[in-house]
Amino acid sequence: MELPSVVVQSYSLALRDAEGFVGDNASQTAFRELLDKWRKRVTRGGDDPLGTQASAALSKAEIDKKLHSKSDDAAADIVQGAIEEFAVELAHVIRRHLRQKPWAGVRRIVVGGGFPESDVGERAILQAASMLHIEGTKVELARLRHEPDHGGLLGWLHLAPPEMLADYDAILAVDIGGTNVRCGIVKPRLGKAVDLSKARVIRFDKWRHADDDPKQKDLLAGIVGMLERNMRRARRKGVRLAPFIGIGCPGLIRADGSIARGAQNLPGDWERETFHLPSHVQEKIPAIDGRATTVMLHNDAVVQGLSELPFMQDVHKWAVLTIGTGLGNASFRNRHVG
Repeated sequence: MELPSVVVQSYSLALRDAEGFVGDNASQTAFRELLDKWRKRVTRGGDDPLGTQASAALSKAEIDKKLHSKSDDAAADIVQGAIEEFAVELAHVIRRHLRQKPWAGVRRIVVGGGFPESDVGERAILQAASMLHIEGTKVELARLRHEPDHGGLLGWLHLAPPEMLADYDAILAVDIGGTNVRCGIVKPRLGKAVDLSKARVIRFDKWRHADDDPKQKDLLAGIVGMLERNMRRARRKGVRLAPFIGIGCPGLIRADGSIARGAQNLPGDWERETFHLPSHVQEKIPAIDGRATTVMLHNDAVVQGLSELPFMQDVHKWAVLTIGTGLGNASFRNRHVG
């Protein structure tokens, strides 16, 4: 929670209202549910302009295509209606977070996760930002400066032991979400920028595990397989990997690296006392190039937020919301402001 240049004020806040968890209303899952409601409102038993496929099964690209359709106004109107309603919910969620003590004084919120990479997501975020501005809420909404899929990997450079960056070319990182797993080789490139602003993901795999509906053991085996594949790639390319693996995962992470709560979107029970993800991975990959492997686990929103750290030096307090299968959150306080 405390790093040399930044303090993690909070993460995985579980805010509730009379209807349940507040964040549940501003996730990709919530948007698909709103899309379903709008489809029912418009069709009323007639033909559905979005077709017969369930909203949950539509890809972001397919929904974007409907939004921009010039030949199907009804489909575009349905998507736009869902966007506007989602923007209202997102603005409400942001207000609720800003009222929490760890978020007091936050002046910039970086919005990450998979949702903002779509046109639909970008419109919803812009509309939410406009609502907050008009009402006088003093907070700026910003997008990730790099590829959304890379944020949950790049952030590990700020959490890894410094010698892992100084003595090697790259580290391995994993980002586990409710829909996708991302795994990549991350180069700090300290010679180009000591603040890690020039860091890059040089090789990257993405597995949409939700389509395969794996059991927990199959998901874990897939993650280990992705790591081993990237180890082989690094070896072929002559990239010296640090004996380190960083894993980002939804939920509240205990100091010992176990998961206390918040992993309900992952298959199986990740919160049971006998399950310890870092130990499992370390057992399967005990060494990297002959050196004992260190495996660390942290919250995925914290990791994604830290990927933006080099670009947040003009504000004292800032935060991140990750809009994916669920809604992740984390807030930060810079120790020094440039």
